[in-house]
Amino acid sequence: MSVKDKKRGRPLAEGKALSQELIIQAAKLQMKESRKVPSIRALASSLNVDAMAIYHYFKNKQALLEALTCSLVDEIYEPSCDEQWQTELQKLSVSYLQLLDDYPGLLTVLLSMDSVGPAEVFQTRFEVITQTLELQGQAQQDAICLLVDYLHGFALAMECHPDREALNVSMTNGTIALICKAIEA
Repeated sequence: MSVKDKKRGRPLAEGKALSQELIIQAAKLQMKESRKVPSIRALASSLNVDAMAIYHYFKNKQALLEALTCSLVDEIYEPSCDEQWQTELQKLSVSYLQLLDDYPGLLTVLLSMDSVGPAEVFQTRFEVITQTLELQGQAQQDAICLLVDYLHGFALAMECHPDREALNVSMTNGTIALICKAIEA
């Protein structure tokens, strides 16, 4: 039986210093490859540190998952406003769905978060895209709720569907076009 050559506490100076960013990057990679929410132990093992070292940067697993989610949602499509708003909204929706498809379990984390950071990112990008429509108050809130509820429902269906090819992001084009017509009306 061999003993792992892993030390407790801070990593040695010769390696890459452990940081929140390094932990989040490792968590992203692990979540994408394993297609499930990473455990602290598995994450620590991939970083070659003790699990307690991760708790130095994040007070608990939920804090790590929230930081991971915020980092991932920041990567969704950034509107350029060079194209028609419908095209921009389609691109935002597809990139968001693709993110949720690439990182199974992310939707559950997103919906259980105390922080509203990721929702604000999506809402801000939605508002930039639809600013020419001059939606006000409840109309704007209804429009974003309609779109987000559809996207979350579709993402959940993709995650639960056993045949990954039978249900994919490209199937949303018609529905998102219909949502655009409803928003414009």
